[in-house]
Amino acid sequence: MSKLFEAIGFVENPLYETIIDDISSKKYSIVDSFFTDEETNLLRQSLIEKHEKDTFKKAAIGNKLNETIVKSIRGDVILWIDETKNDASELLFFNKINDLIAYLNKTCFLGILHKEFHYALYPQGTFYKRHIDTFENDDRRKLSFVCYLNEDGWLPENGGELVLYLNENNEPVEKVIYPIPGRVVIFESQLIEHEVKPVNKERLSITGWLKTR
Repeated sequence: MSKLFEAIGFVENPLYETIIDDISSKKYSIVDSFFTDEETNLLRQSLIEKHEKDTFKKAAIGNKLNETIVKSIRGDVILWIDETKNDASELLFFNKINDLIAYLNKTCFLGILHKEFHYALYPQGTFYKRHIDTFENDDRRKLSFVCYLNEDGWLPENGGELVLYLNENNEPVEKVIYPIPGRVVIFESQLIEHEVKPVNKERLSITGWLKTR
């Protein structure tokens, strides 16, 4: 296989290889260097500007065939990002995402053909209870992707932790991940239950899914 990659001019990407190794062994990966500080700041500003224009809507439960709003389960507001109508910061975002997808498809043969992403803002006091990122009538989501856009100096007491519910050596394990600005978390959509703990300070992110078929 390595000779085949050499023949087609394949260049190994150490960061992507780390993500692949993590997901293969743990089913999730935490990356603090996927986006630069400058890129994170640009994406944060894009989110804030769009939110100020009042274009966000209350997030719902389920997919478009079965969509309801349940405040007792989740409290974020979202804005879907249209790749064909993006600004400079979103173009930068999708360029990196598309590069990652191409690499995953080439090295892991994941067959990722589609993607969907949205801005997410959790107001103070909101949360998202434990759930899994697939639906009964749609199992195309392969990898879940979260990029945190909070301000620098985010403190643990601000809340909003992502908790992954794992099984290690046949024992339940809770992996707590703080939403540090620029941090990216990628995990298997169909396997890992997760939740967002109550937020004590407005929490910003981009959330999305890499999908098959």
